[in-house]
Amino acid sequence: MKKYCIIMVPAILLLGACNKNFLDREPLDATTSDVFFETPDQMRTYINSFYSSANFPKYENHGSDYESDNQVTNTPNQRLQGTRVVTTSGTISFTDVRRINFFFDNYRRVEKNYKLDQYKQYLGEAYFFRALIYFKLLQSYGAIQIVTKELGVDSPELFNPRDPRNAVADFIIGQLDSAALYLTTDKTSGAGRINRWIALLIQSRVALYEGSWEKYHASTAFGVDNAKPDVYFTKAAEAAEAVINAKVYSVYSTGKPQSDYKDLFALMDYSTNSEMMFWRKYDNSLTGGDPDFTNDRFYRMTTPTNRTITRQLADAYLCANGKPITGNDQFMGYNTLAQEAQNRDPRFYQTIATPDQVWKIQPNGSTENWSGAYAQLNTAADYNAPSGYIIQKGYNPTMAYHVQQYEESPGIIYRYAEVLLNYAEAKAELGTLTQADIDKSIKPLRDRVGMPNLLISGIATDPKWDFPELSPLINEIRRERRIELAAEGFRWNDIARWAAADELIVGTRPKGFKASQIAKNPFPVDEQGFLDPFQKSLPSGYGFKLNRDYLNSIPESEILLNDNLKQNPGW
Repeated sequence: MKKYCIIMVPAILLLGACNKNFLDREPLDATTSDVFFETPDQMRTYINSFYSSANFPKYENHGSDYESDNQVTNTPNQRLQGTRVVTTSGTISFTDVRRINFFFDNYRRVEKNYKLDQYKQYLGEAYFFRALIYFKLLQSYGAIQIVTKELGVDSPELFNPRDPRNAVADFIIGQLDSAALYLTTDKTSGAGRINRWIALLIQSRVALYEGSWEKYHASTAFGVDNAKPDVYFTKAAEAAEAVINAKVYSVYSTGKPQSDYKDLFALMDYSTNSEMMFWRKYDNSLTGGDPDFTNDRFYRMTTPTNRTITRQLADAYLCANGKPITGNDQFMGYNTLAQEAQNRDPRFYQTIATPDQVWKIQPNGSTENWSGAYAQLNTAADYNAPSGYIIQKGYNPTMAYHVQQYEESPGIIYRYAEVLLNYAEAKAELGTLTQADIDKSIKPLRDRVGMPNLLISGIATDPKWDFPELSPLINEIRRERRIELAAEGFRWNDIARWAAADELIVGTRPKGFKASQIAKNPFPVDEQGFLDPFQKSLPSGYGFKLNRDYLNSIPESEILLNDNLKQNPGW
């Protein structure tokens, strides 16, 4: 770890550095550390630099589930293939850890002239960001050193061993407790500063992640000593329920089940949206064409460009009667995409573009349907589609909004739906989920799209459940999460915390729709006629290493610098 600090920019210089990507854009004052943090405005200026793309990533074009079984590109993912190698050089970046610790080492100067109420929002944000920074490290490396003060190049703490992963998880959850204590309870516009409810959302996410990890990785190389999964599940449920009970947010619905879910991801402004907890605003009048502040999601999603939905995800959508497709009279088969979409959970065709839906709305009001895109599949690079299923979740067909570089399509970061799903899953894992709990969590999501409620007493057996060794209720809660959050970047982390790569990844290949639907097809086809893009490159399926690939390797250069650092399993 010594190398982390040697290569870092001194904190005093960071005070003068302006990260151009944060949401609330103010330049950092060029001032020395001995006079900084004496006013709330100075605290805010420093914290603004953490409102960055690193902590609040852009909503990805075509979705962001490509490290999973939900989406596929034309290049197999290295983690899924099992072809990653040990990182020999470089570092585990503790730059942001040092930067946030600099704040905690110095912020108390403000106490001389100001009361807590005048600066507690920024103190709460600092706790929030320290938690967020450490959660990313936990997900990447598992156990990691907990550092709560700025270290110098000779600090003995540089040579500490990694703290146990559950100690890191406890630290993160504690930081979020402090964040929730100080942050505002106001909803705000969602595009400015974080609030208490966002801290509790992330706390439910962290606790659910660690609880699941400890439960499902038990007795493996990734198991945790003194595991306490139920403690984390309880914390996850409590944090999520606090947000639910506050009634600050609700599921977005205008009473149009055939379009509300799709429309949620295509809006141009979320200032008054009931579901959006935090979002990123792109406004060219404020950024002045800043090249580091660009967006082009709608423009890029006009064509599939090698990024498509898998049949594995498509098959997970229930039929309109609330039952799985296997043995269901409502399922019309695979011959055409239109047939597949018929009688399905409306989130199917609000996520996957079907030929009869609107693809483009021109400035003169004329429209074109997605049939025009499907007619051109695989005729050019922009139209390559390994699985055939084009994603439209996150896309707006209004061509006036499409801009190649400086597009003002907003980015979704946190939404209330995750709170509801975290609550339901945590309670299900505890074995305490009741119908009343489902009615206030799963039901609002299904009501939006006109789907039947999930009834504990009436779950239909699915012979193709992903997890047949688990209860029907757990399977259906996980299905609901997969469907509602599809392509939003949750799927890999869910697979990792459930230790589910053996069921979902190893030995499998992503499949697509019936190849007979498209005129030109450069991709292999399986014996049943479905697109099988990696049939030749991965004849045995994904080679994910179960004893290794759930975590990243520790760079060998770090281990050489610190004898107390131990490599992650399998590397």
